[in-house]
Amino acid sequence: MKITVSAALCLALLLSACGQARARESSLAETPAAEPTSAVTATALPEPTPLPAAQREENEIPEEETAMIQMKIGDTAVAVDWAENDSVEALAALCEETPLVIEMSMYGGFEQVGPIGASLPRSDVQTTTAAGDIVLYAGDQIVVFYGSNSWAYTRLGHITDKSAAALAELLGHGDVRLTLSIGD
Repeated sequence: MKITVSAALCLALLLSACGQARARESSLAETPAAEPTSAVTATALPEPTPLPAAQREENEIPEEETAMIQMKIGDTAVAVDWAENDSVEALAALCEETPLVIEMSMYGGFEQVGPIGASLPRSDVQTTTAAGDIVLYAGDQIVVFYGSNSWAYTRLGHITDKSAAALAELLGHGDVRLTLSIGD
């Protein structure tokens, strides 16, 4: 009899354990299985598609808005394609209220150089200049070239409406006055 009662108890324990195992299996089946983790690989994003020409023209800033600083050498106005950098922004801020007048001096037979009166942000790069280049030298001097030189400068812009010969005529015969102002 003891064996029968013991056997019944063992059978009851086995059946209850089977029921708990089935309940646990069904709850696991309802829970989404975790994905095995693997190393994430970077994929390159596709290059942006350029805008059609008609949309590009609509989104471009008109030229008169980009020519924020007007420049005169003596009494001669010159067209300048200004660089887009912190130095040019700081230069524009200097001549926002009143024109900035810089007394330039000839140097080396290929450039005019003059003190700005303030230090501007700079990002000097070894450069070989050409006639018409406008650069920042040592953070506080502006240089306008009518010849060529190689040195570390921060690019400010380039005179676009004068030939090398016209620039040599304008800049190569003594000291000049440079006037920078914000255009209307």
